[in-house]
Amino acid sequence: MHASLSDRDLIRAYRSGDERAFATLLNRHQSGVFTKIHFIVRDHEIANDLFQDTWIKVVQVLKSGKYVEAGKFGPWVMRIAHNAAIDHFRRNKKRRMVRPNDEFDIFDTLAHDAPTAEHRMIEQEILDQLRQLMPSLPEEQREVVRMRLEHNLSFKEIAEETDVSINTALGRMRYALINLRRMVEEQQLVLTMD
Repeated sequence: MHASLSDRDLIRAYRSGDERAFATLLNRHQSGVFTKIHFIVRDHEIANDLFQDTWIKVVQVLKSGKYVEAGKFGPWVMRIAHNAAIDHFRRNKKRRMVRPNDEFDIFDTLAHDAPTAEHRMIEQEILDQLRQLMPSLPEEQREVVRMRLEHNLSFKEIAEETDVSINTALGRMRYALINLRRMVEEQQLVLTMD
């Protein structure tokens, strides 16, 4: 019975005391959550711990009534998982250990460094400039960019929300990026972190 319910309905059922509804949510999303965490930390035991921490946080937020159904449940849980993994690196302030048979990629290590205050300010300035350009995009392109950047939805989820194919959603994003790039060049904006 629960398997056919949407995440939204399962959340409501869980808030009303139906523990099986949470079990269904967990079963539905656990593989993706664990995979995301493991991809970031690259350690099975740490990934297991962070997986548990993620779902404990989910339970706390759901039970407290603070969960807001602004977007989809799946991307929200993935954001919690991502933050848990990044927080792990910040807490331990150490780099990923490289074992002799591991492939080492400096970009994996650099991707996990906490951004500096200057980096965050520049990033925010770039986002602000892009937001000012967004109203110039056609509505369909603007909608896809907003759903992707502000709500962190996958292209599959964007396609479902907008009732189009994944290829159409990808195409709209591609054309939005082309248009934004053109506008940046026309207005001679500098959008760089260097």
